[in-house]
Amino acid sequence: MPSAEITPWALYHRLAALLGPSGWWPADSKFEIAVGAILVQNTNWRNVDRSLANLKAATGFAPAKLAALSQLELIPLIRPSGFYQNKSRALVQLFAWLKARDFALAQIGAGDPAALRKELLALPGIGEETADALRLYVFDQPTFIADNYARRLFTWLKVPTKTYAQLQRRLPGVASWALADAQEFHGLIDNFGKTVKTKENFDDSPLAGATLVLAD
Repeated sequence: MPSAEITPWALYHRLAALLGPSGWWPADSKFEIAVGAILVQNTNWRNVDRSLANLKAATGFAPAKLAALSQLELIPLIRPSGFYQNKSRALVQLFAWLKARDFALAQIGAGDPAALRKELLALPGIGEETADALRLYVFDQPTFIADNYARRLFTWLKVPTKTYAQLQRRLPGVASWALADAQEFHGLIDNFGKTVKTKENFDDSPLAGATLVLAD
């Protein structure tokens, strides 16, 4: 198949045409998304769902109730997600940080994106991917999430990258996209990656032969 150059924006629309709406992120509130972004680290969503059900029963995801939970109270609720010591500590710190800002998500998100990212990364248990997921889905700041699915897909599209930061730096333009498009781009990439898992799968997919063109 001849090579065809495509931009990230064209890739987004190709994925949308192939897969349909992503349905990403599954949650009833942004506070539930914030919790899920912590709990999904190093586990699958099935385990996260069990923890989220426990937390919903205990708090209804009311932010003040979540902030009032101690680490010892959180542990049995989130145990199904694994790594419950670290994740409970991260949730306590995140919701204390949110409480100090009156849980004003829109006001927080209206601030400088780089400054918010730095603040989130300073919290325990929040790395680059989690910080960017929070920015994108909780604080409404368009950004590109260079997770494992994205790095694998972009390698197949002839843009090999070794690290999260390396790939994210190469897609600054996503920050200027409409929020819904940036959110959907991430969801589509992850949905594609859950079914197209190997290079052989990719070579049989409609994206085979494509080359992604990024800004230098």
